Amino acid sequence: MASIKDVAAEAGVSAATVSRVLNSHPSVSEEARTRVLAAVEALGYRPNAVARSLRTAQTRTLGLVISDVLNPYFTELARFVEEEARALGYSVIIGNADERPDLQDHHIRTLIDRRIDGLLVSPADGGSPLMRDVALSGTPMVFVDRWIPGIDVPVVRADGTGAVKDLVAHLHGLGHRRLAIIAGPAATTTGNERVEAFREAMQGLGLALPDAYIGQGDFQAASGRRATEGFLALAEPPEVVFAADNLMALGALDAIRAHGLRVPDDIALAAFDDIPWFVHTDPPITAIAQPTADLARAAVRALADLIEGRTPQSVTLPARLVVRRSSGGAATNQRSDR
Repeated sequence: MASIKDVAAEAGVSAATVSRVLNSHPSVSEEARTRVLAAVEALGYRPNAVARSLRTAQTRTLGLVISDVLNPYFTELARFVEEEARALGYSVIIGNADERPDLQDHHIRTLIDRRIDGLLVSPADGGSPLMRDVALSGTPMVFVDRWIPGIDVPVVRADGTGAVKDLVAHLHGLGHRRLAIIAGPAATTTGNERVEAFREAMQGLGLALPDAYIGQGDFQAASGRRATEGFLALAEPPEVVFAADNLMALGALDAIRAHGLRVPDDIALAAFDDIPWFVHTDPPITAIAQPTADLARAAVRALADLIEGRTPQSVTLPARLVVRRSSGGAATNQRSDR
């Protein structure tokens, strides 16, 4: 089995440099980092056990890097993460990526320098080299809500495919045929997954999804407004706007009102990610609710298992449709993440 000295010899660097790379230390040059990771791959070196043994003591502190603290979904997720971590004897330090990969990586480096015991991350994009380095270093890490394909760490997420299918069937049953979606960033797994689930659900009912009915958003309210403005400017506007997250839905609602239109009489509205505010809007907004509390608890438990040397499995929980008046149907007016 290859040792850290073997990796150092293969890469032409010192063992100390290999250790710094495997622990994601920011002082290492990009050239040295690339050579070390190539040597790790070539020799099949697996540093996990060694990396853990280098820890002289646990700090009983977890790092949580979320995509956007202003998004109520992530605010709730952070609350339940902190609650579960406290119950297990851990404190939590939170970093807000603000949907920026560079800020995300800054928080991760800072948290590692503070010697946190493990990381919970909802990635802001799908291509962070640092995230791959952290996974290789043996730092316990769990992805929550979003994930990066090809990085072998546990993922705790909700599957909204069935709920999206239920939403499209509900809208179809109300007589709607022209359905549009405001998509999230293509660089995120959730951005891609929700568009594909929507497209497949429509195809299953024989409905087309023209390119003009796919608006590109960034999980921020302003992008929801812009996309909806584009929909409303079409010669044949959609009958329904489905926003792939809650903030974009609020932006869509602003644009609809600015045009003097009424929801759902003139155009229906629905969202992914239910939030407490949606029962207080006029009309209350139909939404797909993720089991936020359960996701947070499962993610913390998976991370605690990694820290304590166990091997947790990835967890996928179902989301569900909550019908309210914005889609024009009979309301259930319930939340499902408690």
